[in-house]
Amino acid sequence: LRMLQVKLIVTGDDFGYCPRRNQGIVDCFLAGAVSNVSLLVNGSAAADAAKLARRYNIPIGLHANLSEGSPVCEELKTNSSLLNQDGFFHGKMGFRTALSKGLLNMSEVKQELKAQVELFRELTGHLPPHMDGHQHVHVLPEVRHVFAEILEEYGIKYTRVPIEPGLHNCDWIPPSLMDFYLGVEEDSFNTVDVFTKHGIRWPDIYIGLSTMGKNMSVGNIWGAIDTAIVEFTSKAPAPSTPQSRTVTIELMVHPGYPSVPPVGGCGEGPDDFSQSWERLHELQTLIKPELQSHYKTRNVQLCSFKDL
Repeated sequence: LRMLQVKLIVTGDDFGYCPRRNQGIVDCFLAGAVSNVSLLVNGSAAADAAKLARRYNIPIGLHANLSEGSPVCEELKTNSSLLNQDGFFHGKMGFRTALSKGLLNMSEVKQELKAQVELFRELTGHLPPHMDGHQHVHVLPEVRHVFAEILEEYGIKYTRVPIEPGLHNCDWIPPSLMDFYLGVEEDSFNTVDVFTKHGIRWPDIYIGLSTMGKNMSVGNIWGAIDTAIVEFTSKAPAPSTPQSRTVTIELMVHPGYPSVPPVGGCGEGPDDFSQSWERLHELQTLIKPELQSHYKTRNVQLCSFKDL
């Protein structure tokens, strides 16, 4: 593994969710612990997040959201298949249920995703170099096709495919959550061909489900990276010259200072995970000096999607 050059994208998700999330992500970026962010354009602090990204030159992409809060497309704010009876998105599981029952209109999905790309461009002054889905909605059946079309239309090259090596061996993940993750994994496997056909790319390795919230530790992050690299190199064809092997990894993280209601969220106020100490735990783990020094000794270079 010594010959291996590792390019690691550490993406802080949910930028724009609330001022305290924004602050935590910026602090991590300035500490060299996060190298890329994913913006929720319907987040209550999205405009502020875009300003911070500009001020500190933080590489920023789009965290497309169809499951939490309110749509950004005016026409869809009332009387749309994407909304529940309270007038908000259906929620992480509600969205999946409505989709499986055939209740979601895919032209409305497309309309909302386009509106989010346009709002991202309005807030940041450029198109997103990468675009993924909040709560992994972008790999769901039907949605994946619409998502791929949008990326191709706008020339957005990169996305995230949440298939995490070693996930099945993580016995600290509670069964209910593991069921959700295995569903995400299955949907991701079924999405690979769709994204490939549309010319969309993603890093060689994805990590982030096994290291979320209270499960995050320096050892845990390194275990996940090592497991993934071993699995990847055993499958990958040998390079033509032994020196020239680069592996790209995206580590999904959710650092921040806990949200204090009613401030935050995407229209309905902040959720439980956002208010919990787990966000702060991620922040404190990511900025630990031993994690940073580990990157250096292992020839790991932090970067963003535009550096791939």
